[in-house]
Amino acid sequence: METFKRNIAIVCGGDSSEHDVSLRSAQGLYSFFDKEKYNIYIVDIKRQDWHVDLQNGETARIDKNDFSFLLNGKAVLFDYAYITIHGQPGENGLMQSYFELLGIPYSTSGVLVEAMTFDKYVLNNYLRGFGVNVADSMLLRRNEAYDEAAIEKRIGMPCFVKPAADGSSFGVSKVKNSDQLAPALRVAFMESDEVMVEGFLDGTEISQGVYKTRKKSVVLPATEVVTKNEFFDYDAKYNGQVQEITPARLSPETAEKVAQETSRIYDILHANGIIRIDYIITKDQDGNDKIYMLEINTTPGMTVTSFIPQQVRAAGLDIKDVLSEIIENQFND
Repeated sequence: METFKRNIAIVCGGDSSEHDVSLRSAQGLYSFFDKEKYNIYIVDIKRQDWHVDLQNGETARIDKNDFSFLLNGKAVLFDYAYITIHGQPGENGLMQSYFELLGIPYSTSGVLVEAMTFDKYVLNNYLRGFGVNVADSMLLRRNEAYDEAAIEKRIGMPCFVKPAADGSSFGVSKVKNSDQLAPALRVAFMESDEVMVEGFLDGTEISQGVYKTRKKSVVLPATEVVTKNEFFDYDAKYNGQVQEITPARLSPETAEKVAQETSRIYDILHANGIIRIDYIITKDQDGNDKIYMLEINTTPGMTVTSFIPQQVRAAGLDIKDVLSEIIENQFND
């Protein structure tokens, strides 16, 4: 008797500058998934071109009416979508809305949470209301006037200028004086219609993954990010200009506090699947560690060397089992 196998779509690509990075995450996920349990297909999405990359090197067009495709003359329908698009439309709620309409379970949080976590300024202000420490920030919109002196007075220097609504590392600048603001804003506005100017926090940068199912809550060991670059930029993230230390070199007390905050934020958001939360650990005037949240990634990178697979290995877990747990959590049988 043939064993029932769910059809899983690894949904990748997207319309942002990180399209190719997303494809690498898809290949990582494909290598991780349990092929004895699931039929795995990579679905590449870029604007109107939605297709499945078949193992023979050919492609098959996705029918957007029901998210199916034809294989050997027969329609293949998907039971589950694992979204690994970095940026839009996979991180801002659009793909989630589509799968909601079709009734297909998916790996990320829901529409509202995705839209909110995609907008860094909105997210920071929302979580501030729950007592989460975040840096001071201002929002600037395209074609609106701004006063460089007022920004410097309010936020201080140095500061960060980053696209407010974008899931990528593109368009981010560290600004050391007000003369650098205008060029940094031009770069950021190339990626987003809204830009966030955020206060600089001096400290240790860490990143921590977490996932929860009906049966368990798993906060993974944090990764410390050490780079000689000005900050954890695209080159540091993707071109190896970084040292990643898992678990992070934190005191046991601080490590426990960060893990508790990671779990708490997951619950505040009613998140789903694996998310990754980035923090800066600073020192207060008494020399005690203070935890600031930087941002949340709801579709974290999933190549072999990405943070989440590193953290899963450090926790003594098998990524294959973790992914199966996340999928099966959304089915009752």
